[in-house]
Amino acid sequence: MGPLTSDLLVRAYSMGVFPMARSRDDPRLYWIDPEQRGILPLETFHVSKRLRRTLRKGGFEIRCDTAFEAVMRACGEPTDDRPDSWINEEIVRLFVELFRLGLAHSVETWRDGRLVGGLYGLGLGAAFFGESMFSRETDASKVALVHLVARLKLGGFRLLDTQFVTAHLQQFGAVEIPRHAYQDLLAAAIGQNAYFDRRPGLDWQAALLPR
Repeated sequence: MGPLTSDLLVRAYSMGVFPMARSRDDPRLYWIDPEQRGILPLETFHVSKRLRRTLRKGGFEIRCDTAFEAVMRACGEPTDDRPDSWINEEIVRLFVELFRLGLAHSVETWRDGRLVGGLYGLGLGAAFFGESMFSRETDASKVALVHLVARLKLGGFRLLDTQFVTAHLQQFGAVEIPRHAYQDLLAAAIGQNAYFDRRPGLDWQAALLPR
């Protein structure tokens, strides 16, 4: 794959294709188009009772788009469960450019002025492509995901693409669907308008919990 531009990356995502590196130290990127695609249906997003208690208790401060590159680099850090990463310097460069264009976003979990968790992704039309998340404290990434979904629902998004399904995402209701079904959902979502709500005090319960 030759050098990528942000315009080419946007076109690829709009067609359902995304790039990954084989490792953080490999400068090359490869196009990925899975036969089975992970999505997290917004209408059936599940928040466990335990996580609801954590959210209501507070303790985390939620910010959006205030430390985008720091979130990306934290997502690429080695952990016990994930010693390597598909996020290389080229991925960081491209997504920082998309962030500057207002297309990429981060949801950040802070405690006492420290970035302890978060996630980032790309918004096109009413589709949001969740790229990666990280956690340095218990539930920090889960709290960020809840606040992401609340913002997507309130902003009129129709599709949350997770690329793949992990055990972490399954507890929220993530499922796999065939490529052709995903393409139909993507085409419908890309053609709709939505907005990413950055308000720090957004009420997640108003968006997610039954009234």
